[in-house]
Amino acid sequence: MSQEQELSQEPERSEELVIAAEEDGSRLDRVLAQRVADLSRSRHKALILAGRVAIDGATIRDPGHRVNAGGRIRLDLPPPEETEIAAEDIPLDVVFEDDDLIIIDKPAGLVVHPGAGNWTGTLVNALIHHCGDSLSGIGGVKRPGIVHRLDKETSGVMVVAKTDRAHKALSEAFADHGRTGDLKRAYLALVWGIPTRPTGTIETSLGRAADRVRRAVVPEGRDDARHAITHFTVVKRFGEAQREFATASLVECRLETGRTHQIRVHMAHIGHPVLGDPDYGLAFRTKANRLPEPLKSQVIAFPRQALHAWLLEFRHPATHLTMRFEAPIPRDMEELIGGFRKL
Repeated sequence: MSQEQELSQEPERSEELVIAAEEDGSRLDRVLAQRVADLSRSRHKALILAGRVAIDGATIRDPGHRVNAGGRIRLDLPPPEETEIAAEDIPLDVVFEDDDLIIIDKPAGLVVHPGAGNWTGTLVNALIHHCGDSLSGIGGVKRPGIVHRLDKETSGVMVVAKTDRAHKALSEAFADHGRTGDLKRAYLALVWGIPTRPTGTIETSLGRAADRVRRAVVPEGRDDARHAITHFTVVKRFGEAQREFATASLVECRLETGRTHQIRVHMAHIGHPVLGDPDYGLAFRTKANRLPEPLKSQVIAFPRQALHAWLLEFRHPATHLTMRFEAPIPRDMEELIGGFRKL
């Protein structure tokens, strides 16, 4: 949409405010971000650049404009644009939904967001169809706000924002990873072997591997190195009394950071890769040959990494109530765990 087209739209909503004495000399985008807090600072900057903000009747297009106490700001928000992503009628397991957010139990095999090689058939395509006009617009576009992701073959509970307000609050919570807030995330992973300690913390730097798709533990000083912390607890050990067989463990992992493939890389790093992991567990695939039937065939046929996001807890961005959601282990992974229980 051109700037002229956007300016010709009638505003869906207008905000008017008077610049306070303590805001004298402050940047315009900062004042708006503090006073109209349901929009992000980047969204305010875009609105200023689009000519949607005036002070005392004069349009201001500079986000860094210094304001004067007593000035009157008017902010006009245009109606959200339609997204270019196609709506698709894909079944969703909706755990909870209100005006601000939606909780999904994502199945394995579903990509979260359109991208190279997956422009259709994604969770976002499904959400645009499911939510319809209840999407108030994220960043000025009618689209769901993805604040965290699960890998295509990882199942489990996810929260998605439906409004700018929810997107801003949830994005900040996930960026903080629960260090100072109420966010909690927990995963269950079926891994090869039995960790020597019942609980532990894995702390490394992660960066791109040679193929640029996978991640790897890298030196801390590398340009793309990102600090990563995973806490794990062994929930169940399998095959301890039968050392001639390959052993496995059900492990709960809690994230203190949220890096791409973090759990998968970290568990492989300590010698206990996730079963079925095609990227970080290939070296352990032959361990299945040491298992008795029918478990051997189960493990060989399992089509994905045995990783499931079972718990998500956070503070609701509008009601500020703590919300907790649990997703039961899906049948394919439960059957695999059941096979190990028989050891």
